[in-house]
Amino acid sequence: MDIVSVVDEGLGHTSSFVDLGDGTALVIDPGRFPTEQREEAARRGARIAFTADTHSHADYVSGSPELAAHGAVFLAPAAGHLEGPHRPLRDGDIVEIGRYTLEAIATPGHTPDHLSYVLRDSGEAVALFSGGSLMVGTVGRTDLLGPDPTEGLARQLFRSLHERLLTLPDTVDVYPTHGAGSFCSAPGAGARTTTIGHERATNPLLQIPDEDAFVTELLAGFGSFPAYFARLPAVNRRGPRLYGTIPELPLLDLESFQAALDAGARLVDARPLRAFGAAHIPGALAIELRPVFASWLGWLIDPDQPVVFVLDDDQDRRVLVRQALDVGIENLAGELDGGMTTWLAAGLQTASITIVSPGDVVGTVLDVRQANEFVAGHVPGALHVELGALPSTDSLPFGPITVMCGHGERAMTGASILARAGHEVTVLDGGPNDWAETAGRVLTVGA
Repeated sequence: MDIVSVVDEGLGHTSSFVDLGDGTALVIDPGRFPTEQREEAARRGARIAFTADTHSHADYVSGSPELAAHGAVFLAPAAGHLEGPHRPLRDGDIVEIGRYTLEAIATPGHTPDHLSYVLRDSGEAVALFSGGSLMVGTVGRTDLLGPDPTEGLARQLFRSLHERLLTLPDTVDVYPTHGAGSFCSAPGAGARTTTIGHERATNPLLQIPDEDAFVTELLAGFGSFPAYFARLPAVNRRGPRLYGTIPELPLLDLESFQAALDAGARLVDARPLRAFGAAHIPGALAIELRPVFASWLGWLIDPDQPVVFVLDDDQDRRVLVRQALDVGIENLAGELDGGMTTWLAAGLQTASITIVSPGDVVGTVLDVRQANEFVAGHVPGALHVELGALPSTDSLPFGPITVMCGHGERAMTGASILARAGHEVTVLDGGPNDWAETAGRVLTVGA
């Protein structure tokens, strides 16, 4: 099989490009801008004839409608009730694609509408596109629809795995959509592809033969997930706005930029954390432009609120726009032309946040990492509030607060939130291991 994985490390998302051998191609679970898939097709002189989604995606806006608008047949679960043009598939449906067939297998659990797809060559199963059901070293989480259906979906997932997917031969290659870095999966391994046999032998959750025990273990491993997960399934069901190509981020002169702020736009400073700490516009939210920018932007920004940005000259605006649109943040009002240079030249007020070494920590230590990271090891006595929950937290102690994470980027985001609320904050340079090495002390393990 000629299958190429297109990986978005920031979202923990993998789309598969399948060369069907007859001048056409199939794409599985493409992101909103399927640029890499189109480039792969162009290199091969192939046409993307089919695109398929495995389930109602909550972590990104689907690119299948974009490919469908340019002639691809859009295959999707009938139970997803998509409103746009598509070919609905149900359990057992078979689609002829090139020299192969694609069989839809109902695998509810991660979502109620979930389908996995088995690619067959002359009737023999050669590849499984498992979406958010079976992943490398783990399985999909079942709590994205809220607490009430979580256990029922976990039980459905147990049966989907054991009664459907694990009946396939050990030699079948498995291409999950979710993987390391994805909030859609329970904690697992870092590889992006696997085989049925490898997962049967090594996946800890598949070693649990009892359904009740499986459900207990699975539910115990769930952490928090971004707020935008609640709204993107509806966006994908209705069908997203189609852009064709990544739009440019408008340039705003100082007057227009200030007018946008006065009208209620949210200011996001995407510069590196040290540049932000040295000088930034008061009230700015620090989210450094890096692979995980989309997750934190989507988590912390109201999708209905206009957003304006401050960037450095060498940062890639197309990457910023793509990541924002990938998670449905569409009201991008523009960036300040000239960035902080323009702001400083006008003599306008700035703020700063000091980055301190582990030996200079003052006041309360606030750790904003995810719960599983905190439990694995943290500074003794540290207060823990996950970054995603920080805007709604109103019970922090008075006095100086030193914010920390694993390296500093999330800590600066958290510090910018607290500074906007009036707290006195600094940011720890590095993470808990740096603190332990410098202080010569042992980290606390556990909650």
